[in-house]
Amino acid sequence: MKPVIEFELILSIIIQSTWAMTPILLATLGEIFTERSGVVNIGLEGIMLLSAFIAVVVADKTVNPWMGVLAAVFMGAFIGAIHAFITVYLKGNHIISGIGINMFATGFVAYGIEVVWGVRGYYTPKYEAKVPRIPGLAVSPLFLISLVLVILFYLIIYKTDYGLRVRACGENPEAADVVGIPVEKTQFIATVIGAMLTGLAGAVLSIDWLAAITKELPAGRGFIALALVNFANWNPIYALGGSFLFGSLWTLTEYLKNVEAAKALIPLPLMNTIPYIATLLVVAGLIGRSRPPLYVGVPYQREQA
Repeated sequence: MKPVIEFELILSIIIQSTWAMTPILLATLGEIFTERSGVVNIGLEGIMLLSAFIAVVVADKTVNPWMGVLAAVFMGAFIGAIHAFITVYLKGNHIISGIGINMFATGFVAYGIEVVWGVRGYYTPKYEAKVPRIPGLAVSPLFLISLVLVILFYLIIYKTDYGLRVRACGENPEAADVVGIPVEKTQFIATVIGAMLTGLAGAVLSIDWLAAITKELPAGRGFIALALVNFANWNPIYALGGSFLFGSLWTLTEYLKNVEAAKALIPLPLMNTIPYIATLLVVAGLIGRSRPPLYVGVPYQREQA
């Protein structure tokens, strides 16, 4: 009887880990693609929050979760386009633009929840507005989609001419320009695509896994995704391992909250920091071993003849 219970516990932890890792994986994957082109977007937290909000609004009104997912992806594309326009065409500072996205999202969503639903800080969508689980598997279809996207983006980045052009823009935009690659257009599109994946991550949070919208819903997951980009060495396959690390640590922490001995030893607020601290410690140990694209975060200025 005991081995059966242990197996069920392990299986439950693995399943819960897939839910916890999915938004991190999608945001990390999107940022990898964006940074491969030479653009940094630290506004992942804000994009996730805005996309999560619009996903709940649309899914709740239409009573169709997939319309909410689509709305979240479009919101990600919209914010990504603004960030790309500022950084790529206006040559603005990448970090400041990202901070602006995060600050705007925090204020807008807090206000939006009260305006749309008449409540402050928290709203739970209708049951019919939530993404249904895959029958018999107890996992989200968006988790399986994220796995497909990992393989797809790995192939795009390393096995296609388009991926080579994207990488060239991040490694040496001047040389890419000389051989006829439209650097600014390539960076703009890559930034929008990356933000779309982050928007999908927002939908996972609000109408799939946590099934709620709050003014602080991402809870630092956007910043963890930024750290995991370094952990993954800008490789989509390694991002899968990094996101599973965070997801499993988060799940184990939630399990520890129900263990009396652990609760007596570790205060709850400190326990909530375990997955974040552990993930950052792992990433910190890899600093110096990974190499970012050479011109990432540097606005490309074409020399005038």
